[in-house]
Amino acid sequence: MTNNLDVGMSAPDFKVAISDEKIVSKNDFIGQKLVIYFYPKDNTSGCTSEAKDFAELYDKFKSKNVEILGVSKDSLKSHKNFSEKYNLPFMLGADVEMEMCKSFGVWVEKSMYGKKYMGIERSTFLISETGSILKVWRKVKVKDHAAEILDEVK
Repeated sequence: MTNNLDVGMSAPDFKVAISDEKIVSKNDFIGQKLVIYFYPKDNTSGCTSEAKDFAELYDKFKSKNVEILGVSKDSLKSHKNFSEKYNLPFMLGADVEMEMCKSFGVWVEKSMYGKKYMGIERSTFLISETGSILKVWRKVKVKDHAAEILDEVK
């Protein structure tokens, strides 16, 4: 697990399905900045709030030549329903095998009520036009997070 990704490093190469017909990779975003935000699960309160915040600011991100990619281990069907329910204008990647989550170091041991389990740590990576990491946010708190990232790219 590569949990030590830091500013200036090249972002891990990735391929992730965003629909039945389309898989995106790191190279698809060369020439524009990319926000990759990892979240635990579609249709949960925090993840829904975070997605809606990104959706609300999406046009402002696009005006700065920034694309957004949300990633969880949910299925394409779950993502499609989530995206349609909240009219999300950006891509959601289905990392069902957790390969992308592991390469970015966000598949971690978590604990709730004393019970330990593996899950996705809510984390965000800002990737440059050339594929290097510009900024990393770990253990993200949802409130104002999308606005904080937008401020970072201004």
